[in-house]
Amino acid sequence: MLLRWLRSAWGPGGSAWTGPVCVSASASFSRFSRPGAPKPGTGTWWSPRMVPETSRRPGSGELRGISADPRVWTPSRWDQRRRYSTTIMRSVLKPGLKAAPGPGKRPPKGPRTKQPSRSNQPSQNQDRDLMQCIAFATADQYHLPTLSQDLLGRGFQEVDLPRDASNILVIRSDAAAKPDDGALMFFFREGSVVFWNVEEKTLKKVLRILENHEIQPYEVALVHWENEEISYTVGPGHTKLDRGNFVLSDAAPPQDAVLEKFAFSNALCLSVKLAIWEVSLDDFVESIQSIPETLKSGSRVRLSSADVMQKIGELLSLRHVINLRSDLLLTPDFYWDRENLERLYEQTCRFLSISRRVNVVNEKLQHCSQLTDLMRSHLSEKHSLRLERMIVFLITIEVLFELAKMVF
Repeated sequence: MLLRWLRSAWGPGGSAWTGPVCVSASASFSRFSRPGAPKPGTGTWWSPRMVPETSRRPGSGELRGISADPRVWTPSRWDQRRRYSTTIMRSVLKPGLKAAPGPGKRPPKGPRTKQPSRSNQPSQNQDRDLMQCIAFATADQYHLPTLSQDLLGRGFQEVDLPRDASNILVIRSDAAAKPDDGALMFFFREGSVVFWNVEEKTLKKVLRILENHEIQPYEVALVHWENEEISYTVGPGHTKLDRGNFVLSDAAPPQDAVLEKFAFSNALCLSVKLAIWEVSLDDFVESIQSIPETLKSGSRVRLSSADVMQKIGELLSLRHVINLRSDLLLTPDFYWDRENLERLYEQTCRFLSISRRVNVVNEKLQHCSQLTDLMRSHLSEKHSLRLERMIVFLITIEVLFELAKMVF
């Protein structure tokens, strides 16, 4: 019956196929394949049981897509659609599987300066009245006497401050971004500058002038990445920090208004300088991060004594500028008898999280110091061990010479 069924399937023009029908892909090719059919992996497997009755061509006895000659194989569209198992397709197209990300550069870290949250942003109808206060840390120090002469020679005006406000240069400009307030610039000797309501063109011009008076300048990309930008308005009431914005009193005398801006600028100056030092500390941590992993794996640490002393010097220098040369740990003496300005200064420092950031930096410095001390002691022990081996070697040679004298 099987042979009659095969003859009816092939038609009168086809040749008889006496072998069994193959319906399993795991069966042996030599036993179940038809002469002239393609080998596994090069063609399409088929079976008459898989072909529907509608695929017959009427009156021809041939199946659609199948030649009367059994040695010629032309798969039909229906057979091509069945080439892959539905189980395999479901496993390949499983939605939970994702392609592995290719190798690429490490994404840059976010800026360390204060990024205002959405809740601190003012409403859209207040944007027109807001003015900008922008702070940059561009160098390790400024040479203020030559900077003052250069700016005064270009048409800027200097603003006088009390005598105890030292190491600060205040410059007034006529190029205000908005007419509600004048344009002021505060230059701190520590290498920071704060612009109040200064138009962008004048701001870029002053930054270019400032390049000629910088001592150990920072990278330009780092300067513009680690900046502080806070909006401010002038209105009735007392001067305060409200919802991440400065609100200056319109009833304050001009000299008091400058001092209030100085208090705000002093806190912004500390924040941008601290952000630069945090980046320097991160670079230092990345330069020594391979040492703990090397010690953990039991491999040899390839560091010379000069390299370790250089790392110790970098660490001590960073700790010195953060804890001794700056005002990060204490309130400047300028605010000793000015309680209103001290309140504004401390309120801005709390908003910029300066105390918490300083604690985190000092904790990191402590861990780095422990690691460098460990490396220094390790090198010292290696040097002592090398000396001991040399001494033992020399004693051995001396003993051998004495034995040779006794024998010979």
